Amino acid sequence: MSQLTIMPCLDMRNGRVVKGVHFVDIADAGDPVECARAYCAAGADELALLDITATVENRKTLVDVVRRVAEVCTVPFTVGGGIRDVRSAGEVLAAGADKISTSSAAFRNAQLIPELIREFGPGAVTVAIDLDVNPALPSGYEVYIDGGRTATGVDAVEWARRVDDFGVEVILPTSKAGDGARTGYDLPVIKAMSEACRAKIVASGGAGKLEHFLEAARNGAEILLAASVFHFHLIDIPELKTYLRQNGFEVR
Repeated sequence: MSQLTIMPCLDMRNGRVVKGVHFVDIADAGDPVECARAYCAAGADELALLDITATVENRKTLVDVVRRVAEVCTVPFTVGGGIRDVRSAGEVLAAGADKISTSSAAFRNAQLIPELIREFGPGAVTVAIDLDVNPALPSGYEVYIDGGRTATGVDAVEWARRVDDFGVEVILPTSKAGDGARTGYDLPVIKAMSEACRAKIVASGGAGKLEHFLEAARNGAEILLAASVFHFHLIDIPELKTYLRQNGFEVR
C-alpha cells in the first residue's frame, strides 16, 4: 500500500482563492500566497492551484501568482487552468510550479499529453477530468470540459484509460455533482478509474467529513484533494492524517 497524499486545492479566480458548489456559487476564500503558506505550515503534502476561469476566458494562467506562491511554498504544487500547449506549461513550471494539470486542452487534442510528457517528464503532468453522471454511457459518467460547462458525450472512464495509456502518473477526476457539496466523493468513479488505470487517482469533489476521505482511500484513491473543508477549518490536516493512520492507512 502506497502512502496517501493530502492535497489542499486553491481554486483561483481574478487572483483570489475562491470556492464554489457544483462549479458555481463562487465565494471568496482568501489570498493564494497566504493560503499556501498556511497549508505548508499545517502539514499539507502537496498543493493544487487551479485557475478556474482561465480556459473559458481564453487566457493563460496567472503566472505572477504562481511565482509568488512558489516563493512561500515548501511542498510540491500543481498548477492548472489555461495550460493549452507546451509553451504555457513551460511558463508555469519556470515560474516555480512543480507540476502542471491540463483538462480541456488535452481532451480537445489528446496528442498534447505525450508532447507534455516528452518535454517535462511524466511526473510533471497531471490530466484532470471533470465529469458528471450520465446513465446512457457504459461507465455511467460523462466527460465535461470548459470548467464543467460543456458536455462531450464521451465516457469518463474510457477517457481516463486513454489518458493512462500515454503514461501520465496522476489523473484528477472531479465530480460536478460532488463539487463543494460536502456530501462525499463520487466513489464509483474513483473505484472504476483506479481499477482501469496505472496512474494514481485523485479523489476530488465532495469531501465534507473525515469518513469521506477514508471511503475514497478504500476505493483506490491515493491522493486526497479537498478545498472548502480545509479553507474553513471544518477539518484540519493533522486531524485528518491521524484519523487515516488510525484506520490502517500510511500517510506521509
